[in-house]
Amino acid sequence: MNVLVINCGSSSLKYQVIDLDSERTLLAGNVSRIGMEGAEHAYNRSGEKKREGVKAPDHCAAIHLVLIEIVEDERVPVKSISELAAVAHRVGHGGEKYRGPAIIDSEVKDEVRRLIPLMPLHHPAMLAGIEACQEALPDVPHVAVFDTAFHGTIPEEAAVYGLPYEFLQKGIRKYGFHGNSHEYVAAKAAEFLETPLRRLNIITCHLGNGCSVCAVERGRSIETSMGFGPLPGLLMGTRVGDLDPGIIGYLMESEGYTIGQIDELMHRKSGLLGLSGKSSDMREVLDAAGAGDHRALLAIKVFCYRLKFYVGAYLAAMGGAHAIVFTGGIGEHSRGIRARSLQGLERLGIAVDPVKNDRCEVDAVNPVFDISAPYSRVAVLAVATNEELMIARQCARAIDYRKRVQCAVLGTDRRPIRISVSVRHAHLCRRDVEALFGKGHVLTEKNRLFIDSEFASQETVNLIGKRGRVDGVRIIGPERSRTQVEISRTEEFILGIDAPIRQSGDLEGSPGIILEGPAGRVDLPEGVICAMRHIHMAPEDAAEFGVRDGDVVMVRIEGDRELIFGNVMVRVKEGYRLEMHIDTDEANAAELPPVTEGYLVRIESCQG
Repeated sequence: MNVLVINCGSSSLKYQVIDLDSERTLLAGNVSRIGMEGAEHAYNRSGEKKREGVKAPDHCAAIHLVLIEIVEDERVPVKSISELAAVAHRVGHGGEKYRGPAIIDSEVKDEVRRLIPLMPLHHPAMLAGIEACQEALPDVPHVAVFDTAFHGTIPEEAAVYGLPYEFLQKGIRKYGFHGNSHEYVAAKAAEFLETPLRRLNIITCHLGNGCSVCAVERGRSIETSMGFGPLPGLLMGTRVGDLDPGIIGYLMESEGYTIGQIDELMHRKSGLLGLSGKSSDMREVLDAAGAGDHRALLAIKVFCYRLKFYVGAYLAAMGGAHAIVFTGGIGEHSRGIRARSLQGLERLGIAVDPVKNDRCEVDAVNPVFDISAPYSRVAVLAVATNEELMIARQCARAIDYRKRVQCAVLGTDRRPIRISVSVRHAHLCRRDVEALFGKGHVLTEKNRLFIDSEFASQETVNLIGKRGRVDGVRIIGPERSRTQVEISRTEEFILGIDAPIRQSGDLEGSPGIILEGPAGRVDLPEGVICAMRHIHMAPEDAAEFGVRDGDVVMVRIEGDRELIFGNVMVRVKEGYRLEMHIDTDEANAAELPPVTEGYLVRIESCQG
């Protein structure tokens, strides 16, 4: 399956043809200085060919240059561009609507167009590239893959700004960017560490001309340094990064800046360029600092301090990390930036080995290099990113999903999914059953649950937290190997704890609580979670819906208050009966009865 990946910038176009069967890049290149005199077209994976002075007055002309090159290059096994399986387009912003790849139609293009004010440099060029490709390849599927999609899992408390609530309703919140890169390198780190990504906390640092940091908890983005747009966070090549918003008003009132001039200042004249006065290229800034330029040295210090600041914040947000990953042009190649950014974190179990760091080289053939010191409790890795491969993978998944899913298409042949409200409950291990109800006690079945083999027991326990208590919590049998408590956000507040949204059984780093029964108490050190929305499916159900275990989907509830639930995890197991579970808070907010029905409407992300 050969996929063409298109990445349109304001005055450039990068592209790759990727054979997804082998995940090998067949051809890569870029057209630069689009719309300027003396445009250039560099191509072939090693960049050995270059055409200067090509005519590329706009992105449409650049697309045609690329398509001609694809057909002419003998390494791409197509006689006609129409033989390409798909075209994947990188799109900067998906807003609140698109949290996964989407087959491009008029609705997708309208949404990309609507978001132009948030991405004024990127979206017009990306739209131009999409329309030029669709015109040249009308019978080939085109897929939009959004930079923001990976960050759709960021919880509300991390995504919401302290503005009046009506601004949140208008979509003003944190979205984040570089999602394809963060997702790719987190997966590569997990593969290197030989541990499932769903069991790891990883801090990924994408450092290039644009920079961002991401806290990846159990494979899900829960925080990132960029926000509503790509401006905040780390110091970047020409972007200011974090800034006191009061400075904007001050500059306008005292210095006479206009909104346009402020935008120009923050996006194109700040960052490494503005502080150093030399360059936006970290290599040139490092050379200047090495020659004794104090402004260049200051720029480097600010860059590294901010990165260290975010690493520390994300360690706190996740309660620790298993790995820290450096990627992007700076992250992969600058040994000095890597070392300086983590200097002083040894007491937190993070240390870089200077010899390994000096020898570190990563590329497509050897994409991961461990630079951790022997005594470092946290793995420190340099990983070569491959956003284009991740974009191609997402593209293939979207096409595959469209082909396989029949029930998700609105129509008369839809199959409903039973939706049940899951109230607070606890699962107990044998030791805790005896501690709470007496030696030799056996849980007594009250009624059988819809989930195969599980039952609600006669027994209940009381939960005692730091702030308050919740009494009469039902025990769900049979016994498990480890005790686990599942509560809602409301009960979380009553108890005074902060429970993470997790899959059942994923308890590491979760808060503890006191369980009280008629025969005694159990001081549970960890094990309290808010359960992730999920659907139980038997293998035959999953095949019918075209999904797999671990996929994240969207489910529509119809009726007087129609709504769509996102971030719904698919769990496939022999013996499961088809049912989706949400908690009481979600059901109350949606005004749902105890049992209702929904319909699968879209896939958000898939397991790799």
